[in-house]
Amino acid sequence: MSKNKWLIDPTHSEIQFKVKHLMISMVTGHFKKFYLEATTEDDDFATMQDVLFTIDTASVETNNKDRDTHLQSADFFDSEVYNQIKFNGISYYQTGNVGKLTGNLAIRDVTNIITVDAEFGGIVVDPYGQTKAGFTINGKINRKEFGLTWGAFTEAGNVVVGDEIKIHGEIQLIKK
Repeated sequence: MSKNKWLIDPTHSEIQFKVKHLMISMVTGHFKKFYLEATTEDDDFATMQDVLFTIDTASVETNNKDRDTHLQSADFFDSEVYNQIKFNGISYYQTGNVGKLTGNLAIRDVTNIITVDAEFGGIVVDPYGQTKAGFTINGKINRKEFGLTWGAFTEAGNVVVGDEIKIHGEIQLIKK
């Protein structure tokens, strides 16, 4: 068996989040800059290990410049002090194409263990001869468990930003 290193293909990947706004609708955001690397035995992702994923917090985008600036501020990510969100994989379990990825997620100065669903899309060789693998990632976290405690209420008493953050990723990896 040989070890294979896999790196994210940022032009064919995306990282999104969704959060309730005013408790009546969801707001979607994404990050423009991120990095992922992982190791497998041969091309068997059931053996995936050494998963490292980072996100540049200043690259947050929600289609609203004022909101993006607020998310980068000390009320949320504090991008000047904490420029990355980090995920270090601890374990990966896969049955068929359905997997569970568990790891340490660090936002600001708080680290918690989370588990996300990782649906394996398969492996193909692209028209340029590169071996690629695809995953769809889904999960959720409570933002307050990571020190993101900013809150406000409307005059009617509605919460402005919900606590539950839904995470979605479309990940394409390139074998190196």
